[in-house]
Amino acid sequence: MKKLYVKALKYGDRVKENFMVMKKLYKNESKTVIFIGDKTGDIKAYVNDELDVINVGDVINVVGILSNVLEIEKYEKVKNFDIEEYLPYVERPIEEIMNEIESISKKEFKTKECIELNNYFFKDRKFLDKFKKGIGGVSQHHNYIGGLAEHTLNVMYLSKVLAYRYNCNNREIAILGAKLHDIGKTEEYFTEGPFSFTLRGEMEGHIVIGVTMLEEAFNANPELYSYDFKERIKGCIVQHHGKLEYGSPKKPNTEEAYIVHYADALDAFFNKIWQIKKDLQPNTWSNYERRIEGKIYI
Repeated sequence: MKKLYVKALKYGDRVKENFMVMKKLYKNESKTVIFIGDKTGDIKAYVNDELDVINVGDVINVVGILSNVLEIEKYEKVKNFDIEEYLPYVERPIEEIMNEIESISKKEFKTKECIELNNYFFKDRKFLDKFKKGIGGVSQHHNYIGGLAEHTLNVMYLSKVLAYRYNCNNREIAILGAKLHDIGKTEEYFTEGPFSFTLRGEMEGHIVIGVTMLEEAFNANPELYSYDFKERIKGCIVQHHGKLEYGSPKKPNTEEAYIVHYADALDAFFNKIWQIKKDLQPNTWSNYERRIEGKIYI
């Protein structure tokens, strides 16, 4: 059981604990420069790794002194560990999130097209396992295991509110589009170790991947889906980033695509604020935060 976390380390500490290797940078004379960490953060360290046996994602038990960096005197690899100690996880129970997603889906999806497209993904065990382990991003928002599901639920909820409030003609499509808008992230990101992009994620990105996944779903039951339905759902995926400069291939041009875009942007932004304010006392200013391009008074 891990007892000492990066967040609690202080200058001068003698450290004996398990940490995950988050990055390998370069060799500095006889030492290799790495970053090691856990779910609370990471620190720079020097380690003697002449045989180059330390890999990103390894968990190592280290002994060393923390100064400006952690000088590792000795280490050994740890075979059995709980990955939840090393990677950040959503605070709310994942099954609770999934149950709320399912509750909205059952209430709102009435047409056969929506029900079948939803079931193609969310009745598939392999997809569900990836979805529940998914992250919203590597560094910007919902960047923790379960973050994809949490973000999806929030975007569904906000899209439902907007669709009802503004009497959207294609309410079901707006809510289903919200549910499916980030399915490509199940293939875009690697989450079995330090978060990173997969090769496919680097090459295609989650919007292109998501549209490909939709096409596969449509081809599995080609007689069911109308042309209008397919294009409207694809529009929600393609256009959800809103602006070309934000990576959107097209700006929104349907009511439901606008709803998904604004719900997505709103939830992403307030998740950034939530993460910023966790380490701040009320009535204090944050430092300048690149994520929100400014600072905020909490």
